[in-house]
Amino acid sequence: MRTLITSAFVSLDGVVEAPGGEEGYRNSGWTFKDIDFLPEAYEIKGREQGEATAILLGRVSYEAFSPVWPGMADFAEYKEMPKYVVSTTLTEGDLVSDWGPTTILRTLDEVAALKETEGGPIIVHGSATLNRALADAGLVDRYHLLVFPFLLGAGKRLFSTTDKDAQKLKLVEHEAYANGIQKQVFDVVR
Repeated sequence: MRTLITSAFVSLDGVVEAPGGEEGYRNSGWTFKDIDFLPEAYEIKGREQGEATAILLGRVSYEAFSPVWPGMADFAEYKEMPKYVVSTTLTEGDLVSDWGPTTILRTLDEVAALKETEGGPIIVHGSATLNRALADAGLVDRYHLLVFPFLLGAGKRLFSTTDKDAQKLKLVEHEAYANGIQKQVFDVVR
């Protein structure tokens, strides 16, 4: 079974919306405003590219990343990696042609089937709505979180508010950096 990893920039109060400057959110770009850049705080991002064997995205994140990431040196290792987009509305004609093989999945059952295939870890970037649905369906195996020292209040959150049984997590890696960012890696305990 493949490991499904959620990777997120998250505020201390759980917001994941518009960390890089996306339009339409009042606190857009919060991961680089008023915070010193320390390369060591982002080491896990490079490690993810080296370890992942596929990317899983929701439609909104795919539409945001696909015009930009294929040409960025920072994401070069993702270029030819297989991508899976969970969407009920995207068509093959909506997919970009310069970002490697991309498959549209229509349901969480198809994500569960993908996890059953041979291969290494599947990484999820962005995709707040998808991440909440994946977690509620018990499909997330690990969280890679970079927690930023901000309380943003409103905004899309990483975790759902669904009333469900408690889910235990096991802290497997952590570090705090001088700029206030904390790396927290959790395995989901089953």
